[in-house]
Amino acid sequence: MHTMSQDPPSRRRSLRRHLRAPFAASVGAVVTAWLALTPSLLPRDPVFQGVVVAIAAWLGYGIGGLAGWVVGRWGGRLDVRAWRVAWAVFGVVAVAGSIAMLSLHHGWENELRAMVGVEPVGVGAMLVTVGVALLVAGALIAVSRLVKAAGRWTGRVVGRVLPAGVAAVLGALLVAFVSYTLLVDVATDRILASLDAASMAVNDEFRTDLPEPDSPFVSAGPASQVTWDDLGRQGRLFVDNRPTAAQITDFSGEPAEEPVRAYVGVGNDGDVDLREQAQVAADELVRTGGLERAVVNVVTGTGRGWVNEDQAQALEYMWNGDTATVSMQYSYLPSPLSFVLDRGRAQDAGRLLFDAVYGRWLELPPDRRPRLVVSGESLGSFGAEEAFSGEQDMANRIDGALFVGPTSNNELWSRFTAERDPGSPEVEPVYDGGSTVRFAGDPTDWERPEPDWRGTRVGYLQHANDPITWWSWSLAVQRPDWLEEPRAPGVSPSIRWIPGITMLQLGADQMMANDMPAGQGHRFGQEPVWAWAAILPPPGWTEADTARLAEEELGG
Repeated sequence: MHTMSQDPPSRRRSLRRHLRAPFAASVGAVVTAWLALTPSLLPRDPVFQGVVVAIAAWLGYGIGGLAGWVVGRWGGRLDVRAWRVAWAVFGVVAVAGSIAMLSLHHGWENELRAMVGVEPVGVGAMLVTVGVALLVAGALIAVSRLVKAAGRWTGRVVGRVLPAGVAAVLGALLVAFVSYTLLVDVATDRILASLDAASMAVNDEFRTDLPEPDSPFVSAGPASQVTWDDLGRQGRLFVDNRPTAAQITDFSGEPAEEPVRAYVGVGNDGDVDLREQAQVAADELVRTGGLERAVVNVVTGTGRGWVNEDQAQALEYMWNGDTATVSMQYSYLPSPLSFVLDRGRAQDAGRLLFDAVYGRWLELPPDRRPRLVVSGESLGSFGAEEAFSGEQDMANRIDGALFVGPTSNNELWSRFTAERDPGSPEVEPVYDGGSTVRFAGDPTDWERPEPDWRGTRVGYLQHANDPITWWSWSLAVQRPDWLEEPRAPGVSPSIRWIPGITMLQLGADQMMANDMPAGQGHRFGQEPVWAWAAILPPPGWTEADTARLAEEELGG
């Protein structure tokens, strides 16, 4: 009887045919995997490095496969003998090249680790990287080939009623649509829903673990419009972490005041009107006596409403507690999600909060107005900038600003950097002679004697090896100036721009940026103390005072 089933040898040949990788795709995968082993800004965990290599190999596999298909369509095919020789040569080169690249990567990795001050890794880490890369790349390529096979099968089914060419295109489109729907409308929505629920749960933390404040100088205290429950996790920490007058007195040796801290959270459902919220924050500032202090610091927090204690406490200790800090929460999502899903809320929050406070500040007689400053870190700096149109606007309306770890999407930062004075480097530009706006990787650099930094002082504190500052989509196709110029301190002299790969690597570096020692990547430690001492020092403040305050490990 005739049977449609295949005999075992036929099945084995069919399996080998389906498992066989195209030559050009294999070459692309190996080459991009090698490139992903070249140095970037920050060292990586070997498991994470393996994932980065796998993603690069997967992308290279696709690019190589496309290139091979194009060449094949134009008649560029090898005969059997040439094909076997090509595979043999490729196999030898792939093995030898991979060993060489892993050896180089090991040296580069430990060079980076020495530069940032973390422990070196041994040869075993490279084996972990290889194992993870093979597993993840294999899984990614297998899924891709399944999707491709599904497209071909769908094309054959549609081809029973439509012309073959039309059926092939339609089959591919149908599978692409279904895959996109499953990935975006099903998987992504479920993941985001889970993250949303988890973030709301996190936002509810410390409601009962921390005592409600009884101070009239903070939000959620007596007569406050803001309740302890609605303050949110970061708001509760912000209120609870304030230094006491006694602690400040111990540092200064003089009677100190209790700092004012005003804060408004997003509540339990996260559904807020930012304009109304900003007005409540301004009301809180007035109620707590914040506008009667010497300095008012308007802070735009990160996604979950986090305010860096190193920044807030630096001013509070420097000015002997005669300060007020005001902020508000605009999201309960972590900064990366908040930035991707709704970055406009950070900008709206920064603008609305400053405008609300500035409006109350203007109502005061000029001789009774406190010094007004703004600040923000990372996504907070991105939002805080939105209150101003440029350098002159800041010079006219505030007494100082500190933006720590700006993102590459910061609009004013991008403009100031692009319009920097000729000859100044991208990682530490000089804008308009440094008359108002200055940049530094080390805030002691702001103490340059020429020109004098008079009037409003706006400082950008940024690290040359912070991928959150230097990553952008343009890295895929354009060499950045900071890789054209002499390498800045903390940046490997071995790093080179590679189209596509550099963008991928710095994107991966962002995942490690907050895991570095203080002073590296996106970790700034006590540097804001030195920054505020340069931007807004109180009368009689000395460098020795700054060094002593930095040793206090504020926020720790």
